[in-house]
Amino acid sequence: MNESSGLIQVEAVSRRFPLDHSYVNALDNVNLRVAAGEFLAIAGPSGSGKSTLLNLIGCIDKPTSGRILIDGVDTSTLTSAPMTALRRRKIGFVFQTFNLIPVFTAAENVEFPLLVQGIGARERRERVADALESVGLSARARHRPDLLSGGERQRVAVARAIVHRPALVLADEPTANLDTLNATQLIDLMRDLNQRLGLTFLFSTHDARLLEHTPRIVRLTDGRVTSDTHNAETPGAAIPPFQIPSEGASHGQISALSL
Repeated sequence: MNESSGLIQVEAVSRRFPLDHSYVNALDNVNLRVAAGEFLAIAGPSGSGKSTLLNLIGCIDKPTSGRILIDGVDTSTLTSAPMTALRRRKIGFVFQTFNLIPVFTAAENVEFPLLVQGIGARERRERVADALESVGLSARARHRPDLLSGGERQRVAVARAIVHRPALVLADEPTANLDTLNATQLIDLMRDLNQRLGLTFLFSTHDARLLEHTPRIVRLTDGRVTSDTHNAETPGAAIPPFQIPSEGASHGQISALSL
């Protein structure tokens, strides 16, 4: 990949959806460049095009016009199978509603992407253990989602998103279903993974709690980029390390995960 081109390039992208005898323009001539290692928010009200843009970058959908490059690969030229392979290899997803498999334990949910990729049992166990330790949930590995709190479920989702060592993590409104305490812990966790491991995080949100900790904010209104700002008050060095929540008052520090 040409380093100057960035990890993500969104070039004159529009996305239209049919509606009766007309169409809805969800995105209109959007341009965006994201470098490897960034921590970036796509902000805007409901209906502004945030989730649509994440779906396009995540290779879940294709633009009506324009193109998107992921790590130098023009996704508009890919057919279904190569698109799926790129998504599995390069991108991790964190969803607003967690999207955990209810009959699986936390460890089995984290392991699932590795099973899909055909990774051997020994390496799967090692990666799952590392990922769960990195989000502070080693002790919850054998718990099913219904025995976990909302914050713990979202941390399992983060572990699942990073276990296959992607270049990019996409999160769609990751704090929307969390109270302030769990939202703050999740923000600290994502920021810590970004800084310690160099993971690129791109997420949609209108949560002021998350935007306060975001160095770069791209705002969408009616499918158009209206601003692209860098928040000078949130330099990377000023973000405290994520502290692993415990049932008592004490906390332990996150361990490093080699990606």
